[in-house]
Amino acid sequence: MTHRTPHGSGAKGPDELRQQIEQTRYQLGDTVAQLMEKADVKGRARARAADLRDKAGAMTVQLRASAAHAGHDMQDKAARAGHAVQGGAAKAGHAVQGTAAKAGHAMQGSAAKAGHAVQGSAAKAGHAVQGSAAKAGHAVQGRAAGAGHSLEGSVPQPLRGALRRGVRHPGPVIAVGVLGAAAVAAGIAWRRQHHR
Repeated sequence: MTHRTPHGSGAKGPDELRQQIEQTRYQLGDTVAQLMEKADVKGRARARAADLRDKAGAMTVQLRASAAHAGHDMQDKAARAGHAVQGGAAKAGHAVQGTAAKAGHAMQGSAAKAGHAVQGSAAKAGHAVQGSAAKAGHAVQGRAAGAGHSLEGSVPQPLRGALRRGVRHPGPVIAVGVLGAAAVAAGIAWRRQHHR
């Protein structure tokens, strides 16, 4: 606090005078400092630049924090969207899997029915062929037996026993073999008779 003494009033003693001088020096020092501060353009520019740097640094920190916050928000939204898409894909996959399984079971059932139908038809055809083959075998057997009896007279005596056995136990293969042997024997006998 500065106390000004009114003009014309002097100090009332040496101590008071010293005090007034000290006070005046202090006031002049403040005034000089203020004047020097105003005159120091470079210093003020530096101070202003430092102030701007501080503000820019604070703004940079604030922008980085805002960008990080926005990045986290975007990351969360992307994660939620990814989970939603993943859930939808899983549901679609399960639906397709269920449809494929139903179609597979339906195809399996149809194939089984078709297989049973073909198996039944094949069995019927097999029985029919077996019956026809048996009839044809009996017919061949009967003819072979008739041919064997008719050839028996022309077959030489040693082969007649084999011919009779073939006729008594006529299997289709045996009957044909016996008939072939009888024909060969008859041919040999005929040649012998004609070459004498």
